Amino acid sequence: MSDTLPRKILHIDMDAFYASVEQRDFPELKGKPVIVGGRPESRGVVAACSYEARRFGVHSAMPCSQAVKLCKNAVFQPPRFEAYRDASQGIHQVFKRYTSMIEPLSLDEAYLDVSEAAEKIGSATEVAQRIKREIKEDVNLTASAGVSFNKFLAKIASDMDKPDGLYVIRPEEAEAFVEQLEIRKFFGVGKVTEKKMHGLGIYTGADLKSLSEVQLQTEFGSSGSYYYRVARGIDNRPVKAHRQRKSLGNETTFENNVVDKALIWSTLKNIAEKLEGYLEGKSLVARTITLKLRYSDFTLITRSHTRSRPYSTATEICDVLPELLKKTEVGQRPIRLIGITLAKLSASESELDSPDISTSKTAQLGLF
Repeated sequence: MSDTLPRKILHIDMDAFYASVEQRDFPELKGKPVIVGGRPESRGVVAACSYEARRFGVHSAMPCSQAVKLCKNAVFQPPRFEAYRDASQGIHQVFKRYTSMIEPLSLDEAYLDVSEAAEKIGSATEVAQRIKREIKEDVNLTASAGVSFNKFLAKIASDMDKPDGLYVIRPEEAEAFVEQLEIRKFFGVGKVTEKKMHGLGIYTGADLKSLSEVQLQTEFGSSGSYYYRVARGIDNRPVKAHRQRKSLGNETTFENNVVDKALIWSTLKNIAEKLEGYLEGKSLVARTITLKLRYSDFTLITRSHTRSRPYSTATEICDVLPELLKKTEVGQRPIRLIGITLAKLSASESELDSPDISTSKTAQLGLF
């Protein structure tokens, strides 16, 4: 790829993926509030929910018992991860028609560098439209697409017009767009960081941009440089088709402190199933599992286990969790956050060899 070729980055994010697969496979569920997760009378948690359910305030990681109170007519479906993996494979087949530079984030979202395809077809927007259309035709699911010249902006754009959205942020629009953006919509700003930023008077991108890099580093450590750059719409990270990650994880912060062991275990199973999807999407296996807990007094602890035989499934992850939980005060001491991190990652045996792919330099020009 030419170094002078402007970058055209897409972020494709499937709409309510698990719930949409359920509605696709069981047509009687279309238009109904669908909740994927445990039964309403169980102590399980919501793994995913349809847009019809979200209108009632239902969201992922919410206890199912609370979800059914908010949405009494909800239809509860047990997760079918094999179906979700099959759908994801079909979606990636569409991606591969336009680029080999695909960086999966999970089963239902990915970055694509479509710079070369945009040159041939006419624009990155047209590429995104074709991908969305072909996903609908081939997999019968809807996707939202963000189009821009870097990953940070493309990811934010994909969430601007959901569901079935297509949002474009052109280079000349980036600065003004970021300045008006609420700080909670910045990728990498969670609830804790948002609260701290509000305490510093940072509510929008313009507020963030007003602080120097040194000030941001003082307040947020190494993340300060990241916030400084993205406040200016700068993100030079390439789309890495074979990104080498040191670890990957998922965690849940409870709305109220939790002691209930059954709810904690159900939450961990849900997290493990999501991590299985991440491993599958990235063709990875792991050899270290770390359990992460934050107690109600904000004390954070971790418990880890490493083995020579790799972990690749939710069942294998869950098998080791009871021993890790025994080394904590779960069930006796209230917790506010729980999570699992997988480390010592390596390529799975099923991953096919492929040639290295070069990346282009960031450019501020070109058709979008």
